[in-house]
Amino acid sequence: MKKLTKAGRISVPVVILLLAVLWLFPMWRIDLRAPQYPGGLSMQIWLNDIKGDVPVINGLNHYIGMKHIVKEDFSEFVILPAAMLVLMGAGLLVLLLRKKLPYYIWTAAFILLAAYSFIDFYRWEYNYGHNLDPAAPIQVPGMSYQPPLFGYKRLLNFEVLSQPDVGGWCYIAAGILMVSIAIYEWKKQ
Repeated sequence: MKKLTKAGRISVPVVILLLAVLWLFPMWRIDLRAPQYPGGLSMQIWLNDIKGDVPVINGLNHYIGMKHIVKEDFSEFVILPAAMLVLMGAGLLVLLLRKKLPYYIWTAAFILLAAYSFIDFYRWEYNYGHNLDPAAPIQVPGMSYQPPLFGYKRLLNFEVLSQPDVGGWCYIAAGILMVSIAIYEWKKQ
């Protein structure tokens, strides 16, 4: 097995630190603005929690028949921290081995976890926005209330913006760094 270059060896602790940031800052945020909320409402999704104006958002969601957002409904808040710890531990192993193949495997595992996370997040948003209580006080025929996975969307009189927060940008940076270094290592064979 070929050895990692210096760039590859340096990238490993950087990626581990970027992943460690996920315990310090939210990964994602969904911001809502409407005339009746000029300061806006915000929900921050952390690695293991949901914070922000969740009680107010739940109160509003009740009127359109959306299920309440509660931390206990999300197994992801147990699975994702464990998965990040495994990824960080695997990074330490890659650093000890100093070989290209473990780096490639580590990068592939990261990509698979990232893809699963986005698919799971989309599924969560879809279920919350489409599976509405038929007895809800406000019903708009044919309307669903799924926030965008990424970007802007108008839902009735609310403008919704969904985007990475500090932790999410660090996670994205870790992935870009890993893929870039994996390509670099591959070309250096």
